Amino acid sequence: MARFAVQLPGRKEQSPHPVDEVLPVSKLALYGFQHVLAFYAGAVIVPIIVGGALGLSAEQLVYLINADLFTCGIASIIQAWGIGRIGARLPLIQGVTFTAVSPMIAIGMGAGGGTAALLVIYGAVITAGLATFAFAWLPARAFRSVMRLFPPVVTGTVITVLGIVLIPVGLNDAAGGLGSPDFGDPRNFAYAGGTMLFILVLMKVGRQFLSSIAILLGLVGGTAVAFLLGDAHFSEVGKANWVGVTTPFHFGMPQFQWLPILLMLIVMLITMVETTGDTYAVGDIVDKEVDSETVARALRADGAATALGGVLNSFPYVAFAENVGLVRMTKVKSRFVVVAAGVFMMVLGLLPKAAAVVASVPHAVLGGAATVMFAMVALAGIQTLAKADLKEEKNALVVGVSLAFALLPATVPVLFKEHMDADLASLLNSGVTLGATSAIVLNLIFNGLAEDKTPVVVTPIETTGDAENTEDAEDAENAENTEGAEGAEGAEDDAAPAPTV
Repeated sequence: MARFAVQLPGRKEQSPHPVDEVLPVSKLALYGFQHVLAFYAGAVIVPIIVGGALGLSAEQLVYLINADLFTCGIASIIQAWGIGRIGARLPLIQGVTFTAVSPMIAIGMGAGGGTAALLVIYGAVITAGLATFAFAWLPARAFRSVMRLFPPVVTGTVITVLGIVLIPVGLNDAAGGLGSPDFGDPRNFAYAGGTMLFILVLMKVGRQFLSSIAILLGLVGGTAVAFLLGDAHFSEVGKANWVGVTTPFHFGMPQFQWLPILLMLIVMLITMVETTGDTYAVGDIVDKEVDSETVARALRADGAATALGGVLNSFPYVAFAENVGLVRMTKVKSRFVVVAAGVFMMVLGLLPKAAAVVASVPHAVLGGAATVMFAMVALAGIQTLAKADLKEEKNALVVGVSLAFALLPATVPVLFKEHMDADLASLLNSGVTLGATSAIVLNLIFNGLAEDKTPVVVTPIETTGDAENTEDAEDAENAENTEGAEGAEGAEDDAAPAPTV
């Protein structure tokens, strides 16, 4: 099948930019499905962890997985295809952010768990999504002002805290899942350890594509072994329908409470930094110029998808770093490949039996895979911190004290359960919230706002590019101080500072 090309009057036939090239249907399907494979484990693990922590039934968990996949598909299509001034029109896959896992569990537990907790979470998600969408329409100067709150020492601390806080979640699953009768059984650790070892071996010796789907293969392999040994059960698969449609407000109308909303707004601030970094990274990979308007369109897609997620029984959305790495590895630059992946995800979101299979993965197997993923998140944060000058005592204090605050909820849970107002506890009983807030506040106290020339640093789990290739013109007032910005006089507000990835 011929590739898409544009014929201009009176000129020779010209090829479109590789990002805008529509590949043959067969290639769109193949490359799109590859994106789904690389993305799938990360996509479904969030509803599994959150739903398990809130004590949802197997049927409710299946519905959450379907809703997540269906909304992921819509969100990815909005981001890659674009609707007006919404969507970056770059090959960016949208998925539920890990940043929100710990805060959502804290909100849910503060609301008593179960579906009642989901209603409070969805109220916060919808509000935060609309706020992000509105913010992305502000002038470029306002966007840069917010980004000045997130120099490398802050973003690195936040990402490190995220991984550290989530690792115990993975380890609890590796032990069999909190509250399970066989919690801590050595057999569970054997499954978790075997799954983890299999993933690590694939990442070490496997080809690039196998490495990119190592988590998915680990889940499949671990579940297969557990099934053969009689420890994985698929009775819920037979009960699930073949086709199911995600409907708005399936669990009831959302509840809007100001403390959970405030917590989710903090989460969205962090995800804005992540999406900004991923947008610049993928732009560099596909040789497409990214300016402040491109970033703003990407953030509008994030906000719209997040608000839609709250309506369709899902969670906050962000550009997935894993798939940015896949774009670099495959050299397939067409954004329409992501559109095809979005269609695949929507179809999967309409198949409850497929979700029931995923929900049947034993806790121990899931824990082994999740621990690897969360450890890699922490490592990404450490890599980002390496870009900050930690020999400077002020920066060292920001990191050290913030890590200490992040460990407080897990170390002294009685403070939040017995000695704090329930509403306030739902906001503060989260290592991510305390660690991120501490990092931002302490950095302001010790270092003040970062200068405009300071890049926003986001280190995705996958290596996505070199900082040298992402430098762009910055504000004219900073041009004389910024390497590579010569000749940027008069360029103020034309481009946001490029992040180092």
